[in-house]
Amino acid sequence: MFVTRWNSHRLSLWAPVALYMMFIFWLSSISRPPDLPAGVSDKAAHGFLYCGLGALLVRARAGGWRRPVTLGIAAAAIVVATLYGISDEIHQYFVPPRQVEVRDVLADAIGASVAAGGLYIWSCIVHAKRPRAAAAEAPPTRASAAEAERRRGV
Repeated sequence: MFVTRWNSHRLSLWAPVALYMMFIFWLSSISRPPDLPAGVSDKAAHGFLYCGLGALLVRARAGGWRRPVTLGIAAAAIVVATLYGISDEIHQYFVPPRQVEVRDVLADAIGASVAAGGLYIWSCIVHAKRPRAAAAEAPPTRASAAEAERRRGV
């Protein structure tokens, strides 16, 4: 297989997502998962895990941490993470004595939503401060050309 720079970039974006999903799958495969720290509920652990998955999905879909995050990217990350949460619960059905809980899927969706929503809001704040490259490179309009001539005194 011919590895190009573009393929290498895609791999660097999506490999962490795949590895993280495998980690969640491995945790779901354990009949008796490790005890959580005192004060941390099962639902909080689900939310925390899927917050990480949501963030990695946003990063991969956007093309990197510094790229703009659209509402569509955030929504897609939430949907994919939630669908993975559903599949994770179905997987747990076959792991005795684990149980399927709809509230776990809800915690997964909330965790992914917190990450995706937070990254979307952060992107809006950060990218609103920067001048848009497209606007800077846009050809001058008739009004902007006339304004430039007026300023130069032509």
